[in-house]
Amino acid sequence: MKKKVLSDIEIAQEAKMQHIKHVAEKLSIDEDDLELYGKYKAKLPLNLIDENKIKSNHLILVTAMTPTPAGEGKTTTSIGLTEGMNKIGKQTTVVLREPSLGPVFGIKGGAAGGGYSQVVPMEDINLHFTGDFSAIEKANNLLSALIDNNIQSKTRNLGIDPRTIAWKRVMDMNDRALRDITIGLGGTANGIPRQDGFNITPASEVMAILCMAENFEDLKTRIGRIYIGLTFDKKPIYAKDLKAENAMAILLKDAVKPNLVQTMEGNPAIIHGGPFANIAQGTNTILATKMGLSTSEYVVTEAGFGADLGAEKFLDIKCVSGGLKPEAVVVVATIRALRHHGGALKQEYNTPSVERVSAGFSNLEKHLENVKKFNLTPIVAINAFPTDTNEEVELIQAKCKSIGVKAIVAKGWADGGNGMTDLAEAVVSEVESGKNNFTQLYDWNISIKDKIETIAREIYGAEGVDYSKQALTDLGKIDQLGLNHLPICMAKTQKSFSDNDKLLGRPSHFRITVREFEFAAGAGFVIPILGKMMRMPGLPATPASEGMFIDNDGKISGLS
Repeated sequence: MKKKVLSDIEIAQEAKMQHIKHVAEKLSIDEDDLELYGKYKAKLPLNLIDENKIKSNHLILVTAMTPTPAGEGKTTTSIGLTEGMNKIGKQTTVVLREPSLGPVFGIKGGAAGGGYSQVVPMEDINLHFTGDFSAIEKANNLLSALIDNNIQSKTRNLGIDPRTIAWKRVMDMNDRALRDITIGLGGTANGIPRQDGFNITPASEVMAILCMAENFEDLKTRIGRIYIGLTFDKKPIYAKDLKAENAMAILLKDAVKPNLVQTMEGNPAIIHGGPFANIAQGTNTILATKMGLSTSEYVVTEAGFGADLGAEKFLDIKCVSGGLKPEAVVVVATIRALRHHGGALKQEYNTPSVERVSAGFSNLEKHLENVKKFNLTPIVAINAFPTDTNEEVELIQAKCKSIGVKAIVAKGWADGGNGMTDLAEAVVSEVESGKNNFTQLYDWNISIKDKIETIAREIYGAEGVDYSKQALTDLGKIDQLGLNHLPICMAKTQKSFSDNDKLLGRPSHFRITVREFEFAAGAGFVIPILGKMMRMPGLPATPASEGMFIDNDGKISGLS
């Protein structure tokens, strides 16, 4: 009889979870230090972070080639690699982002890994978890309420020009109808009418601040620096001018603490923060990464979308700001993504083709070249699918070997840690070689234009950068506000190295265009927007929510 293929949620529901206090013991964390959320989740206090231990332990980044819409399995690979490293005797913790409800109920599904490389409890992690996203949403929207209250006030009015307000409300759901709205209608008691809108919670600057903060005091300081808009006499207004930072921080007092859960094999997993990588920095919190490095010999973490987005931002923004030094980089590749970049249509992703895989290798090769520019040696993890052929896999391994890169088949989805020990051995060997000495791509103190030009030419392979009239006006404002020293957080399609999502593979002879700028003065980066990037996604024609079911006992199915 043919064995039934279990779904991700069915596999996760079969896992035998340990009480979270036993997982904490593996990190030498006392039960009294845990803030328990039931039996399988806990918050970790920030006083466990130890800068001395951080310096002596090892950080590994997992990134990927330019993905297909479904993603190539960075989270699955990160979890599987953690299982594999523990299998070979290396105390390892995986540190990941929290999923957003928008993609969970939309097109992408959950973000807790897949198959036998998952973090559990899978349903909780993919849904409300410990309430961090809700706290971020409330803090963000408190500031929105304070802004509109001040505009309405007759006695404490700061003179904010409603036309200049850059701050939007947020909610953690894909809802295109909220992108552009008008508020304050219905008479004077309901406020001053103005144009407003919603972003999705992962796109909030409060999320970005949570992920960049070094401690609770730094969190408050960064919140105070949030730019709101201008007064009628062109004076900049910040959150601190509304005395908002303490109240907002109060709402984040628990959200700032990293969350401890476990992998399916009972290894520690820290999950915290969740910014998207195409419009934000795409990595978990500095606090979570440092918590992992304070309590574990090795930490495996991931950065969103392809290496041109998540990895570049992880390295140039997060690592520089937080003083982190990764010692190995794993680039996830799939045969289906290589076929995609070699010209395969969506319905042909699972159709073997050595020719298309060969043609698509140019995309992976460019990502590998980019990693080397940070003075790091990449390792390719070929995330295995049943439709891969030996000929295709051997071709990729040969091509990688020709440019001095190891390519190892990763079978974490099917086999958990047992399918990842080869990759684990290669990663440990790379770390122990001592050859990797992380160097940032650009100096934060060069001009904004020079920083953008460096990323565009070196990482994307562009011939240059063009600026719209609006972008040039925005640059003037950035200069006036004294933000030229901040790093760059590109907002760009994840589907191509270019700003045109139709240019697959390794495009050449193209230029990118900065349409406009946003900036996150509190989080600490400038955001050039290439093309029309959506900070509030919409649901697909057939949302994933339609396939979900919960029975009378509370058992969920259809969540993946």
